[in-house]
Amino acid sequence: MSRDNALRELGDLLGILPVFWDMSGQERVTTPETYAALAGAMGYDTHDAALPDIIADLHQTFADQRFPLETVVEAGTSLRLEFGAGHDWSLRRAEDGTPIIAGEGEVALPPLAPDVYVLSMIDGDYAQDVTILAAPRRLPQVIETTGKDKIWGMSTALYGFVSERNGGLGDYDDLARATEGVARHGAAFLGINPVHAMGHADTGAFSPYSPSHRGFLNTAHIALDQVSDAPTEASADLRAAPIVPYAAHKRAHQAALETAWQAFRTHSNAGFEAFCHAGGAELNRFAAFEALTELHEPDWRLWPAGVTVDQAPPERVRFHKWLQWIADGQLSQVQRGASAAGMALGLYLDLAVGSRRDGAEAWCEADVVAQGVSLGAPPDHLSPGGQAWSLAAFNPHALRAAHYGPLRRILAQNMRYAGVIRIDHVLGLNRSYWVPDDGSAGAYVRQPFEALIALIKIEAARHGTLVIGEDLGLVPDGFRDTMRGHGFYGYSVLQYEKDESGFRAPGTPSPQVLSCFGTHDTPTLQGYAQGRDIDWWQQLGWIDGDAASHERAQRSRDVANLQGDAPGIQCAVHGCLAASPAEMVCVQLDDVLGKVEAQNLPGTVDEHQNWQRRYAVSVAALETHPELTMIGTCMARHDRRTSKVTEGAEA
Repeated sequence: MSRDNALRELGDLLGILPVFWDMSGQERVTTPETYAALAGAMGYDTHDAALPDIIADLHQTFADQRFPLETVVEAGTSLRLEFGAGHDWSLRRAEDGTPIIAGEGEVALPPLAPDVYVLSMIDGDYAQDVTILAAPRRLPQVIETTGKDKIWGMSTALYGFVSERNGGLGDYDDLARATEGVARHGAAFLGINPVHAMGHADTGAFSPYSPSHRGFLNTAHIALDQVSDAPTEASADLRAAPIVPYAAHKRAHQAALETAWQAFRTHSNAGFEAFCHAGGAELNRFAAFEALTELHEPDWRLWPAGVTVDQAPPERVRFHKWLQWIADGQLSQVQRGASAAGMALGLYLDLAVGSRRDGAEAWCEADVVAQGVSLGAPPDHLSPGGQAWSLAAFNPHALRAAHYGPLRRILAQNMRYAGVIRIDHVLGLNRSYWVPDDGSAGAYVRQPFEALIALIKIEAARHGTLVIGEDLGLVPDGFRDTMRGHGFYGYSVLQYEKDESGFRAPGTPSPQVLSCFGTHDTPTLQGYAQGRDIDWWQQLGWIDGDAASHERAQRSRDVANLQGDAPGIQCAVHGCLAASPAEMVCVQLDDVLGKVEAQNLPGTVDEHQNWQRRYAVSVAALETHPELTMIGTCMARHDRRTSKVTEGAEA
């Protein structure tokens, strides 16, 4: 067998897709170099001499398996499995090993709570573990969770909040105040950018979509005036900065927390000790990573060989656990306050698609992280070479072998604070695009789709959390219908919902979506109307003058189409969203305040002030902002709790 054929066979065994079609419809065939790089990322030696034995071993392993590696069952329903007759077996919880039931002969399972289990099968001298994922039939839905068949909320950038008390970066107390203010206008949720841990060391990274670890919290958002013994005299210059002063804020904020820790560490605290105990080995490993970055480089890939958890100074490990305890308490209080203020769902959190390759998650979960590759996106009209995001990819085979524990912990951490979460790039549950470090082309790797869906349903059921799957762009035929069947809410962005005849009402054909005008990656409402995104494309050389003129002419027609007879585009768009059949509607604070520049311009790093712009209106003034009042009234007019338009309300 030739090397190329051997690599293709190995790729097929490992789930590397042989071909895909990009956004322009061009066929992209996986090259032998890419097969070798991606197989190597999963831990396989692809040298010529090793290939035949590896392929033979994999075929033999599959042939020797007498039972499936995993199976998804419906929670709460007793069942008899089709395999296992005549064998001894036992069932235990995957998370902590708690035994559930044992037997021999036919595998008859009692109704199982939503959870992940391990079924140990014994056939003479042969033993095999089967992962059992007991999941509800569907994810939680708006009507059953809120008692309404349509709700609305607002999304915002936490980092951009301005107040008289924060230190130049929006914090968790600002979030609490904003949540209460928006709740008084009838909002069911308030959405924010990811608040994953960014790393205590100074790496210069501040994009919330490039976190250090998605299973822990960003301690930069800790409200200092809510921490005992923390100095709170923030510099007026930091508060007045036109953009978020990340570096200066980090220095001042961390110094204040160090002072507070020195006072705290001399006393015992049962709540803190309970938090450390509950966090277990995962919290200890994360805190050790943070402590080790103080001894070595922020990038663990540059550390000396053989660095281990045990080498982290114990007192600094406790400090980083304490930071997580403080952040956990403050964010939990935000969600409790939202509920007390009448919000049906409270926080709407964002789960980033991955973590930085130099960060804590890639180090803590090294056993299940693919090495030598980055998550990314295939070529498109703006990025003909594709994109590498410098984000770590989970190796699906290693993740399965770990009974999905690392991913489950990340899901649980985010859902415990939120009434609804958005999973960025949900197509990644089906296949993910890996870009090799060696310069070879990227390709898609198949993921254990049914198991990952089940895992999300398990955690959503445990936490009562609605789930939105960001499904924009090109997805396989039938993908959205499959996701709706599992109870995921889709993502309907009005500025993209158009065809030759004009704009479609958000929520058509399926109302099972969250509808909005734009996202953090698209132009704001005013930016769209003014063609600011087109200005940027031309300025950056992505399109020439003729193309820009064509785009601006089309944009003028689109804006006129959107506005119709309404007195302004904001009134028209928010009225359209309110009247749409979509079950969830989201309004951006950027649009409420009339901001022109977008939070992020995809494809740029330093050219555009991504993730740095602050709001011109303070958190305290949001509640009485006239545009927010108008939107609340408009949404109330179309409140469908009684399935009809409320009589007498004015838009």
